[in-house]
Amino acid sequence: MESSKHTPHGDVIQVGTVTLTDDATGKTLKLPLLGGSTGPNVIDIRKLYAETGYFTYDPGFTSTAACDSAITYIDGDEGVLLHRGYAIADLAENCDFLEVCHLLLNGELPNPQQKSDFERTITYHTMVHEQLAKFYSGFRRDAHPMAIMCGVVGALSAFYHDSTDIFDPVQRKIAAHRLIAKMPTMAAMAHKYTVGEPFMYPRNDLTYAENFLYMTFGTPCEEWTVDPVLSEAMDKIFILHADHEQNASTSTVRLAGSSHANPFACIASGIAALWGPAHGGANEAVLKMLEEISSVDRIPEFVRRAKDKNDSFRLMGFGHRVYKNYDPRAKIMRETCYQVLDRLGIQDEPHLAIAMELERIALSDEYFIEKKLYPNVDFYSGIILKAMGFPTSMFTVLFALARTVGWISQWKEMIEDPAQKIGRPRQLFTGNPARPFVPLDKR
Repeated sequence: MESSKHTPHGDVIQVGTVTLTDDATGKTLKLPLLGGSTGPNVIDIRKLYAETGYFTYDPGFTSTAACDSAITYIDGDEGVLLHRGYAIADLAENCDFLEVCHLLLNGELPNPQQKSDFERTITYHTMVHEQLAKFYSGFRRDAHPMAIMCGVVGALSAFYHDSTDIFDPVQRKIAAHRLIAKMPTMAAMAHKYTVGEPFMYPRNDLTYAENFLYMTFGTPCEEWTVDPVLSEAMDKIFILHADHEQNASTSTVRLAGSSHANPFACIASGIAALWGPAHGGANEAVLKMLEEISSVDRIPEFVRRAKDKNDSFRLMGFGHRVYKNYDPRAKIMRETCYQVLDRLGIQDEPHLAIAMELERIALSDEYFIEKKLYPNVDFYSGIILKAMGFPTSMFTVLFALARTVGWISQWKEMIEDPAQKIGRPRQLFTGNPARPFVPLDKR
């Protein structure tokens, strides 16, 4: 294998070759070794089947790059998360969510004029079609908000025909802006519908996070003021969930988009994938776990169970599929968590007390340290959202709200790639080979 060499601007180049040898036949095949701007080199196997008749086998795609992307980079071993080259800590500390949205969509942080224009554009699109509001009444009042979001977001293509032509760059841009702008409105409406309260229209004088909190918790019968500590915490939650490379929901959006489905259908597919407890539902699972533990006194029992490989119990909110170090988002979320709890004065709430003791144990117990089972972003976000008054059923909805900009940025990047093909994974078939048909009276 030849040594690697990367370009500094994210271009994919061939940096060497890898030779594959078939021991059965002695035949060899040289495969290109590709390099990007950073991260591992990638063996290009696109011609493998044509040359050898073999596929690769990689359940879960844990060792397969399905695309090249310039949006988000993760180094799980080192605990690194970069958006367009910027560290997540720097973005969370110095930017608001809409600045990060501009960065993900356009590749650069906005200058003051661009920031003002982008905020105005998003604010202009926050209203939803009045007929869409009637769509909610078709759901049961006890429907899960994620079920509502899957339906309502998918239905946007029936209301906004002027932004469904994926080959028109202007329409792609309008669709992106609409999705980012309308998602908080639709998410707040999903909550209001399930609790039986009237929908609140968005206000143009509020920031993105403020507007969402106002539409979620405000009522027409009294003036509702947004707490700046809570709106800042909400904004940070949005930033920390904005994009996370080629995860399950993002890959779903890309796969749906590869068929040239409209952007609203693609984002709806991402919401459906995110709903799973192993993905976006993890912070909801954290709260369910805290309810199961029920008191600080029972924590040692559950910690013992978590260490027992024969016990089905798992501590939710600890460790991460990608990060083998501390989740860089969790460090920021931890600080935000304590700020919110201090502001609301509810440090003694039973579930929160359990969570804080679990955190202490995880950061000091040798078993957790050795296994690198550090608290992740889901652990802290669940605590914050519960403290702010969100029902657990809304947790994944907020994740979807924040992740929409990542999904639409990844979708846009894929559509604009001239080399993009429809996604078509292959399989290792283990069923019956061809066999003769048996008539009904002979079976």
